[in-house]
Amino acid sequence: MRHRVTGVLPRTIDWDPGGHVVLVDQTALPALRTTAVADVDALVDAIRRLVVRGAPALGVAGALGVALAARTLDGPALDAACDRLAAARPTAVNLAVGVARARAALPGGPDAVLAAALALRDEDIAACHAIGDRGADLLTALCGERPLRLHTHCNAGALACVEWGTALGVVRSLHARGRVAHVVADETRPLLQGSRITAVELAAIGVAHHVVVDGAGASVIARGLVDAVVVGADRIAADGDVANKIGTYPLALAAARAGIPFVVAAPESTVDPATPDGAHIEIEERAADEVCDGPAWNPAFDVTPHDLVTAIVTERRVWRP
Repeated sequence: MRHRVTGVLPRTIDWDPGGHVVLVDQTALPALRTTAVADVDALVDAIRRLVVRGAPALGVAGALGVALAARTLDGPALDAACDRLAAARPTAVNLAVGVARARAALPGGPDAVLAAALALRDEDIAACHAIGDRGADLLTALCGERPLRLHTHCNAGALACVEWGTALGVVRSLHARGRVAHVVADETRPLLQGSRITAVELAAIGVAHHVVVDGAGASVIARGLVDAVVVGADRIAADGDVANKIGTYPLALAAARAGIPFVVAAPESTVDPATPDGAHIEIEERAADEVCDGPAWNPAFDVTPHDLVTAIVTERRVWRP
């Protein structure tokens, strides 16, 4: 099914009672196309190709993938399917967490696994709304009760979660209060999640915005054109180091130099106590042909040290690492 994005966005990922996972195909944006996935191999492929992406959405995808597997597989084949799901992308911790959450319900049978996966979906929705409100409160406290000029990178909106979003959830909550003057969205190379996804979401909810090329992001901050930076995260280490889409680190450096807040918005499931610091986060390396026809180094993420992070906002707390 395909149509243009306008108004309210559908859920990024959900379960169809017919026994398959329904995804918004993010490779097709700004055209809105949904696709049905009926087996684990197809879901693993969708995850790797970024048909579904965004740390919270990947967590739900992992859990629903286990629910798919539990309907048709058992024994070693089921274990192998769960392992493939958990390893489909290495940097975002939520994927493995979602798989583990649903996998723990396997002794109860397929219905118990599906119930666990759907509970995770519903928790993500509630968490994003809580993150949005808490982040809006924080930025109001840091920047004052006025419409804010905000800067974001990649996509951490409704299409990176089940609905509402994390970093863009903060923007949405501020917008509902009449506190957003303008948003700058980096285009986000190499797959242009900022221009193809974030800009689409901002337009859909009626927020004034401009897209800038990644190389201009730090300069926009240096010129005093934004009041705060708010981004999502794919993994947060125990010390508060933050892995996010490549190009985030320069924004943190520029924000520190300019003396403006650099805020990370993410669910608690993105905080990984087993990873002591950013040096221990595996950085996904993507294919060179996403960038050019010749040799290219194409890391998907970078790590922002915790001393550059003003605050991390989750559904439970404001953490100042």
